Amino acid sequence: MRSPLQILIADDHPIFRRGLCEVLETDQDLRLIGQAADGETALRLMEELQPDVAILDVNMPKLTGLQVARKFSGQKVLARLVLLTMHEDEDLLNEALNLGIRGHVLKENAVVDLLAEVHAVARERTFISASLSGMMLRRRDGGEALRREKPGLDELTPAELRILKLIAEDKTSKEIAEALGCAVRAVETHRQNMSTKLGLNGSHSLLKFAYHHRSHF
Repeated sequence: MRSPLQILIADDHPIFRRGLCEVLETDQDLRLIGQAADGETALRLMEELQPDVAILDVNMPKLTGLQVARKFSGQKVLARLVLLTMHEDEDLLNEALNLGIRGHVLKENAVVDLLAEVHAVARERTFISASLSGMMLRRRDGGEALRREKPGLDELTPAELRILKLIAEDKTSKEIAEALGCAVRAVETHRQNMSTKLGLNGSHSLLKFAYHHRSHF
C-alpha cells in the first residue's frame, strides 16, 4: 500500500489556512504533518519534517514564501513547493519558475486547484493555475524569441547558466565565487566566455543582458 504524501502548509490567515487543510483532508493519499503562520516557522518545519510537498503563502510575516524558497536554492526540494498568491504577478511567477518552483496557484482558485497541484508537484511536474496561462505563454514566446536573437544561449554550459542567473540577481564575481565554491578568476573566465558566445561587448553588457532577460533562462 502506498504511503500518503506528507504535506506542510504555511499561511498567515488562519481561516484560509483551515479551509485548505479541510480540502487536503478529503484526499486519503495526503497527510497533513504541519502548519505554520509565518515564514520562519515554515522554514524550520520544512527542515525538521521534510514534507513531500510544502504549500507556502507568498506574503507571510518574518519570511515570505519566496524567501523561504531561496533558502533551498539549488536543492531538489524546490520542485515540490506550491506558492499561493493573491494576485496575477508576472515577475513573481517568473522568479518562482527560475528558482525551480513548479507549483503556483492563485488563492481564489486554491480550493479547486490544490489537490491536483499537490499531486503534480509531488511527481515534480509543473502545475500553474489556468488563469496564469497567459503569463506562461508570454514567458515561452519571449524565451523562443530571445534564442532566435541570441543563439549563443544554447551554447552556454550548465555552470555558465547558473552564473548568468546569479549575475541577474546583481551578484558580484566574488559573491558568485563564494556561492559556487570556486575561484573569482574562474567566474571572470566564465563571464568572458559568456559575453563572447552571446556577442556582448562592454563592461556592463552582460549584467544588463542577464537582468533584462532573467525570466528566460
